[in-house]
Amino acid sequence: MAEFLHMVLAGNIGAGKTTVSRLLSERLGWRSYYERVDENPFLADFYRDMQRWAFALQLTFLVHRLEDHRLIAERRESAIQDRSLHEDALIFARNLQELGMLNAGEWDTYQRLYRQALALLRPPDLVVYLRRGLPGLTANIHQRGRDYEASIDPRYLARLNGYYEAWIASRPSDRVLVVEADALDVMDSAQDLDCLTEQVLAACPQGELFGPAPAPPDPRFRLLLP
Repeated sequence: MAEFLHMVLAGNIGAGKTTVSRLLSERLGWRSYYERVDENPFLADFYRDMQRWAFALQLTFLVHRLEDHRLIAERRESAIQDRSLHEDALIFARNLQELGMLNAGEWDTYQRLYRQALALLRPPDLVVYLRRGLPGLTANIHQRGRDYEASIDPRYLARLNGYYEAWIASRPSDRVLVVEADALDVMDSAQDLDCLTEQVLAACPQGELFGPAPAPPDPRFRLLLP
């Protein structure tokens, strides 16, 4: 059995990652590494002028992700990380590059750093992908009321959702638990939170040999193996 588990919560802007990370960490006793949105000095500027600030924004998020990934490995305690290196590169940075927000030199530099990071870091044990449709994403974004997110174009979110689906379909070398987040209410339903916790534990690698009994089938969850 692994000494510790590294789980990544994946999902679009407004998918509910922070809420799920907090609730699962309380249930499981694992440390949460939240996305350091407030520590990225380029975020508000990016939403005002994407062309100008795209590279600085994505590079800063990637550095934060690398720092958290390294801390998880060094501390050797079970942890939940908000977003993965794959999402940074294959979804957000890729989207900006295809929209013309990253020039050829910026894109090449970013990809080289991403590939070096993958070669050096221990991959996560489990990726939990919170799949949520556009209405749910926009509702969550409006509810949390961040000023700089008020101007996000729904078409931008829809593009990101398309990249997420392509990423999941291509299946990186990670175990992926797909969660239909629109069909869950983990904030107000203890039963839904219990179900999510059971499914996450059953999806963990050592769950097959040492963990709890397999969770009962549920159409809201689907485990993809490498």
